[in-house]
Amino acid sequence: MTSGSGAHGCVETDIASDIDPVAAALHALHTNGDLNTARRLFDVAYTRAEAAWDVPGMAEAALGFAGVWVHEHRVGAAAAVLEQRLTRLLGLVDPEGTLAVRLRARLAAERDYREGRSDAILAALEEARACGDIVAHAEALSLAHHCLLGPEQRQLRQEIATELLGVSTRTGRRGDLVMALLWCTADRFLDGDRHAERRLSELRGALADRPHLAAGYVADAIDVMREIRAGRFAEAEAAAAACFERGNEAGDADAAGWYGAQLVAIRWYQGRLQELRPMLDKLVHWPTLSVVDNAYFAVHAVAAGAAGETRTAAGALARLRGPALKELPRSGSWLVTMQGIVEAARLLGDAELAEEAYDLLLPHAEMPAMVSLGVACFGSVHHALGIAALVSGRRELAATHLTRAVEHNRALGHWPAAEESRKALERLEPAQPAPAVCVRERQHWRLTWGSRTVVVENSVGMLHLAVLLANAGTEIPAVELAMGVTGLAAAAGARSSPQAVLDEEAMRRYRHRVAELRDEMESSADARRAEAARQESEALLAELAGSVGIGGRSRRFVDNAERARVAVGKAIRRAIARVEEADAALGRHLRETVHTGRQCSYRPL
Repeated sequence: MTSGSGAHGCVETDIASDIDPVAAALHALHTNGDLNTARRLFDVAYTRAEAAWDVPGMAEAALGFAGVWVHEHRVGAAAAVLEQRLTRLLGLVDPEGTLAVRLRARLAAERDYREGRSDAILAALEEARACGDIVAHAEALSLAHHCLLGPEQRQLRQEIATELLGVSTRTGRRGDLVMALLWCTADRFLDGDRHAERRLSELRGALADRPHLAAGYVADAIDVMREIRAGRFAEAEAAAAACFERGNEAGDADAAGWYGAQLVAIRWYQGRLQELRPMLDKLVHWPTLSVVDNAYFAVHAVAAGAAGETRTAAGALARLRGPALKELPRSGSWLVTMQGIVEAARLLGDAELAEEAYDLLLPHAEMPAMVSLGVACFGSVHHALGIAALVSGRRELAATHLTRAVEHNRALGHWPAAEESRKALERLEPAQPAPAVCVRERQHWRLTWGSRTVVVENSVGMLHLAVLLANAGTEIPAVELAMGVTGLAAAAGARSSPQAVLDEEAMRRYRHRVAELRDEMESSADARRAEAARQESEALLAELAGSVGIGGRSRRFVDNAERARVAVGKAIRRAIARVEEADAALGRHLRETVHTGRQCSYRPL
């Protein structure tokens, strides 16, 4: 892993005296996106300008040394040198001039970023808009955007990126246009926009003719994220390693942090996060991580909690939480940090922390949890909300969020995350040892399974279901079901249902229905209707034959097991279909657990 950017000091021996370091540095920065070379050349330019007491030259070199990103210089000495130069020059230049506007914007951005704020840079942006200098305007827009990566700032940063796209066409600097396209691309991915791929293609098109190392590195990192979303883990891991090398070549201080985040995402969805413990132990305190990036504390807590190291996990969460979880800076890694906090809370059984995280995440439910500029994705925020609700004991709410998480992750094309959400949702299904219960209520049946209850009209098939559900785990011959309740009791003895499945009122209605069917068979001119009436009449007679012997008819199914199997199976399937219309989950449960044939049974276990 890289130790980051930020070396400084006089390097005159590297640059020929006849070369204009400012021109060379501007070309390296804005045309090639070569941050390493640009820093080195701007450092030389500053030294030469200072020797000649060329204040405008010093200011131009200090601004260039700061780079294209905010917080590029993260090692203590380099960051201190940058701020000292900018502050010193602000007192030397014309306070009303363009250089002062640019210096104030850079200082405001650096300070806001470190403090997780944006008010100072937005005020500086207004000043840059008013000053009339197009370069100052473009720089302030890009700096402001970098300070607005929190999820609640999505609308404002989109507006700023669009404005920068227009302004950048007039600065004459290739880097401004490339940065505008990059911000537009990152915004679409951070927001889960369905057209994000289009923006990425547009950025790739701008980089096709001439490389821009800094922007190209970000585009490559987004491609790694897309490979992870597709579930192509081997390809993603190889691409992440190559991308890390390109980040070092470009001089990007995020190279180590982004590479680590991509490995974490791969191992997370592979179920192998524990393999990264040695790396996480180092990265959580890595000196070049962004000052507002707390995601590794959360991941470290998850890894420790999964390993049963509760004290380590609790300590990492305590450092994150501080006085209150809401005080965490809303950076580009905030959603992923919160997702890690929720997962760690699940492992530790911390319902209070889960509740606190749920309330903070809820306004961002429809967003994906992304790292930085879209370089790693941990799926829909609905998943974290579902887990948080589950930890705090709200199972139905958890199911609602996880159902939405499955849908959202599929829309994102994040198949590993969709599968993770689907499995979490399955674990919320009612406990299987509790069988369904069926109780007669006059002309209807009430079925209850866990928290689900449906009421359906009476039918022969429902009578069969009631007997099966009352004798869970027991095989009952179809002919016994066809005999009716009394016959079943005689055949099965104590196995008979303790429930009142057929009362006297039901007997009366059954007799009345048989009479209606006889009239329909004799009077109907429609052969199909007459046949349907005949079949229903036979089924009803078979149900009642064992107990009342309607009309002296014999028990037709007792001597014909095959006819009983067919009729009973059809009746039960029709009944289950009616249940499924009322409640899909309960109907699915019955389809999966009720078995028909010559032997019928309900096996919920």
